[in-house]
Amino acid sequence: MEDIPMKIIQLEYFCAVARYHSISEAARKLYVTQPAISNAIKELEKEYAIRLFFHGKNKLSLTSEGEQFYHTAEALLKQVENASVQLHALGKSVPPLRIGIPPLLSTVFFPDLLVDFKKRYPAISVELFEYGSKRAAYLTSEGFLDLSIVNMHFYDVDKFHACPVLSDELVYCVAADHPLAGSDPIPISALAGEHLILCNTDSVLDTTLSGLFEAASIKPEILLHSSQLATVHTFIVNHLGGAFLYHSVAQKYDDLAEIPITPPIDQNIGLIWPKGKYLNSSVEKFISFAKERG
Repeated sequence: MEDIPMKIIQLEYFCAVARYHSISEAARKLYVTQPAISNAIKELEKEYAIRLFFHGKNKLSLTSEGEQFYHTAEALLKQVENASVQLHALGKSVPPLRIGIPPLLSTVFFPDLLVDFKKRYPAISVELFEYGSKRAAYLTSEGFLDLSIVNMHFYDVDKFHACPVLSDELVYCVAADHPLAGSDPIPISALAGEHLILCNTDSVLDTTLSGLFEAASIKPEILLHSSQLATVHTFIVNHLGGAFLYHSVAQKYDDLAEIPITPPIDQNIGLIWPKGKYLNSSVEKFISFAKERG
């Protein structure tokens, strides 16, 4: 039988399963069906007469041969991605600059930055994608986004290049006529009986606050998870609950009262991009512009 050439898609599927130890999780991350991934791996194993995975009860693990092949496949995929980006950059049409940003920042902090960038580089097309910081970072590492502006307080930030763009503080926000309005700084434990609106679970803010609540031995009354600023604002001014917002966001609203937390919850916002990947001229220009503004 004539040899079937190895396909890039087979390598992508194989690496995803190796990374997540699960066909179902790999399918979910790649937005494809489980049979598509299973068949791709079976074709590889059959074509090269090699076993790539041990099938355990709850997860898949690489064989020694699979482990060696995984490192080779990862390197090949990075080369393919870099080659694709370079070809786009050399062509007449430069692909849009894909930037991820949390919803709470996209409406207040980012517009001014984007407007000024477009004034300087009107020919560069920019596409914005709203994700929580953790999700945006993952999509940036996987090449679905070129850059992301994120809250820097997540565990694997060191695997990215980073450029600080903003230092801020989380404050507790209530309606202007709320009994707590005008209070001196309060410890987070003082919110034990409050109804709270928290960000979505793909955000660094949710992780940060959950850790603070646990450290203070309180279980908050969570009314809503939302990262949509308009929704959060509506709930607050209608006395349905309070929410933690960045000070730079909260100060834009006259109908909200900010209550500082003691000790302060300092936050750093930064621009991140993957290490070891080719950057086209549009990405390089945005990074330089952000550093200049910072």
